[in-house]
Amino acid sequence: MVLDESSELMTKLNRETSRIYWTELQRFYAQGAVLVVAPELDLVATAVAIANDDAETISTLMKSGQLQKATEELAVNWLADNCEVWAVVVAPWVLVQKDRSLS
Repeated sequence: MVLDESSELMTKLNRETSRIYWTELQRFYAQGAVLVVAPELDLVATAVAIANDDAETISTLMKSGQLQKATEELAVNWLADNCEVWAVVVAPWVLVQKDRSLS
């Protein structure tokens, strides 16, 4: 995935990215609207790919498991741990990523 990091969309999504507790995302999880981004990926770059409807990149990431819908097991574990995640909204999705430094 090659992106122009100075792009307007990249800047906008970067500004909209924040830390949030998993408990605050439960209603979005219940709606099936949470996508989990693997820690080795750039959260904002992944959000840009989704916003731009980059089907090839999204498909590759989903097939590799680097981008996936939040699972029940993950949701239960993050809830039990009161986990804090990085999040950004690309409607209708909420993309989340657990930062290793927040573990």
